[in-house]
Amino acid sequence: MAPRTLPSLLLAPALAFGALLGLASAPAQAAVWSSCDQWGSTSLGGYTLYNNIWGSGAGAQCVWANSGTNWGVWADHPATSGIKSYPNAKKVINKPISSLASLTSSYNVSVPSAGDYNTSYDIWDTDYDYEIMLWVNYHGNVGALGSFQGNATLGGHTWAVYKGDNGANEVFSFLRTSDSSAGTVNILPILKWIKDTKGWMGNETIGDVQFGYEISGAPGGLDFRTDSLTVSSG
Repeated sequence: MAPRTLPSLLLAPALAFGALLGLASAPAQAAVWSSCDQWGSTSLGGYTLYNNIWGSGAGAQCVWANSGTNWGVWADHPATSGIKSYPNAKKVINKPISSLASLTSSYNVSVPSAGDYNTSYDIWDTDYDYEIMLWVNYHGNVGALGSFQGNATLGGHTWAVYKGDNGANEVFSFLRTSDSSAGTVNILPILKWIKDTKGWMGNETIGDVQFGYEISGAPGGLDFRTDSLTVSSG
């Protein structure tokens, strides 16, 4: 989910408290970067990392990184309705769909057995008119925006497909029909299916491929780890 302005109810003391607990959950070796700032970000090895606490009612959250492809987050958000954050790593593509020969990604994550969240790709066109979400696992009280369109086997996975609109952009959500903590997604066939088979969008220029954790609730503090990530295009 793209960053949004967060109301003033996110209090600085909560972030300071999160800094102490969140950094304690990082690996034993010192991370090369960490932040508990609401919009904390850095660039490492061709990826941009974002703490990205954007939703109302959020609590504390800290992100750490050993690299752009090995990073994690500690979050302590109340189990209330609404998305609180989407900490993520972003790779910029900036190519029209028809100009892409390939677009793939591999992931390996460790996620908690509690909380309300999804582990997802968030793919945007450069105008931010279309948002394509690929949920590889999810837990708790979370659900996709829009109406169910049926199942589709694409890019090496079978997905439950939803189509909706959040008032700012159209959203196409693909929810893997079984949870996965590691795998490879061939993203290009999914984009071509949306464009050519369904006609839901035109030959958009794909801007950002983001991967992270859309967190609605993580009471008491939960850890999310991206042990490895690659995003490559041709």
